[in-house]
Amino acid sequence: MPASYAPAVQALIDELGRLPGIGPKSAQRIAFHLLKLPAQDAERLAHAIRDAKAKVRFCERCFNVSELALCAICSDERRDPSVICVVEEARDIVALEKTGEFRGRYHVLLGAISPIEGIGPEQLKVRELLMRLGDETVNEVILCTNPNVEGEATAMYLARLLKPLGVSVTRLASGLPVGGDLEYADELTLGRALEGRRSME
Repeated sequence: MPASYAPAVQALIDELGRLPGIGPKSAQRIAFHLLKLPAQDAERLAHAIRDAKAKVRFCERCFNVSELALCAICSDERRDPSVICVVEEARDIVALEKTGEFRGRYHVLLGAISPIEGIGPEQLKVRELLMRLGDETVNEVILCTNPNVEGEATAMYLARLLKPLGVSVTRLASGLPVGGDLEYADELTLGRALEGRRSME
């Protein structure tokens, strides 16, 4: 009979293994690291997870993560409401904000079109984006989806949807590697891509 971990350890490994980017070996390493931590450190981590789940929600306007009804960017009256930058995930906002190049507002889709994973436009915050264009005075929508197959498909879909509405639809310029994710791009590359955005035909 093969050796196995104690049930509590195996349960911890299994749960860690469900996290994105964590394979079985990494899950084991993290689990054993957590078991070696002093009790107060492990409790602090557990408390941070519970606290985030209890307090953090999505902004009612743009779907960025926030502890209030509106996120800090949507609440900032100095931001330009006529330009909306559309991103896949809230973490992409952090990457773009680091460039210091963008002073408009954001809209988070909470994903990208991926037929393989069964994600279509209905599963994304596309309808909410269209509602914002009706409610707010928006002149330009910048499509900042990731430069990979899913991101490109999402950008093309949105461009076709938005063009007839009379808003300028632009896409990040080259400089971002195809197949990469925005969160891993350095500020200079991302800043140049934002500056050199192009119109979607």
